[in-house]
Amino acid sequence: MVHQKSFFLFIILLFAGLTYAQEDDQEDEEYLEFNDRKNVVHGVYLGINAQFGEIDGEPTYQGGLKVAYVANQQFEVGFSGTFFYSVQDVFNSDLARDQDLIGAYGGLHLEPIFFSKSVVNLSFPLLIGAGAVGYVDDNFDDDDYELTEDDVDAIFVLEPGVSMLFNVSRYLQLEAGVKYRFSNKIDLDFSPVSRINGFSAGIGVKIGVFNMGRNRYKKNI
Repeated sequence: MVHQKSFFLFIILLFAGLTYAQEDDQEDEEYLEFNDRKNVVHGVYLGINAQFGEIDGEPTYQGGLKVAYVANQQFEVGFSGTFFYSVQDVFNSDLARDQDLIGAYGGLHLEPIFFSKSVVNLSFPLLIGAGAVGYVDDNFDDDDYELTEDDVDAIFVLEPGVSMLFNVSRYLQLEAGVKYRFSNKIDLDFSPVSRINGFSAGIGVKIGVFNMGRNRYKKNI
């Protein structure tokens, strides 16, 4: 009789143990713990670039600034501004001196990025903006020369390009690329240049945080 009671007690304890283990396994299956760092990736940066190109076949020097937000390391949206100086040596008969073309434009910056998980990325930047252009005396020592409103005209610019991006670190990125600038016609006296269309190539640096995703853990049923 004692052996039978002991046997039944053993069976009850074994059954209870199996039931508890099964319930514990079900609880483990109901809750999934994972790292969602790669699911939340944002960034922001300040970019500086220098370019060399041409306008109407003459050498043109450019410098620019960018401020942009980066979504999931795959798309940029922000503001970009460019200043340029083109050595045109246009002779102004009224002033009896040579003049060069100078201008600035800025606007919306859009840039889709491909292969963003690699060290080297491919991107296609696009600038849509407006600005102003005019002629200045190429003799910077002439204090009598002043730029007036009649010497300046408004411009609208569309500038697509292609760039290679080099991910140095989470906080630093280098870029090199080629762009082509389209503009409306400009109306300036004594100007042989009707548009500021032209290619440009350059390099730049982006400083910021390109991955602000947090290393978080979640439990989902």
